Amino acid sequence: MKSPSVTKIDFNAFLNDFRNLNPKDVGAWPLAPRIAVLVGLFALILVGGWWFWWNEQLDTLAQRQQNEVKLKEEFVAKKTQAVNLDLYVQQLNEIDRSFGALLKQLPNKSEVESLLVEINQSGMGRGLQFELFKPGPEVVKDFYAELPINVRLTGSYHDFGAFAGDVGRLSRIVTLNNISITGNPQAKDGTLVLDAVTKTFRYLDDEELAAKRKAAQAAKGGKK
Repeated sequence: MKSPSVTKIDFNAFLNDFRNLNPKDVGAWPLAPRIAVLVGLFALILVGGWWFWWNEQLDTLAQRQQNEVKLKEEFVAKKTQAVNLDLYVQQLNEIDRSFGALLKQLPNKSEVESLLVEINQSGMGRGLQFELFKPGPEVVKDFYAELPINVRLTGSYHDFGAFAGDVGRLSRIVTLNNISITGNPQAKDGTLVLDAVTKTFRYLDDEELAAKRKAAQAAKGGKK
């Protein structure tokens, strides 16, 4: 039997189609060169479109996608805040109440003198002798003033501890700082000497706060 004939491609004839082409008469070109030119033009258009148009569009698309992710995260965060708004309001009110309770533990300007008397009486009530009770200058903070008092007391170690407990139970905030206990060389009964800085605090009234804000604004304006 004879094997079926296989169609042979005449490459020479194909190449001859590309020889002696007249660029001024494209319509007379053979089919193969015209198809090749169309394919080349199409590929050139694709490359040009990618370079001049699609590449920029892809960059813009990537930026928009990043912005979309960011906006989604912001939306989720704000939605969470909105859902928990009642809880946040409740916590804020609780903070305000706690702050108000702490603020009430700070005496005002007129109550400081009576507080100093209470501190003095706390020591004397425990049998301690005040060798020094010297209030220092006030140190003004954000919304309160700090009043340090240098004290020196003589007595027993047990009485010092009881005095510290009494100070801690006062209705107003009073702290003992820089505590130093030494022996009393002038006493033969074993009494000790306690040196400390007692600090109490008072809140600033409206006039003091206004003056403080005014001074801060003036200082800020002077730096410009």
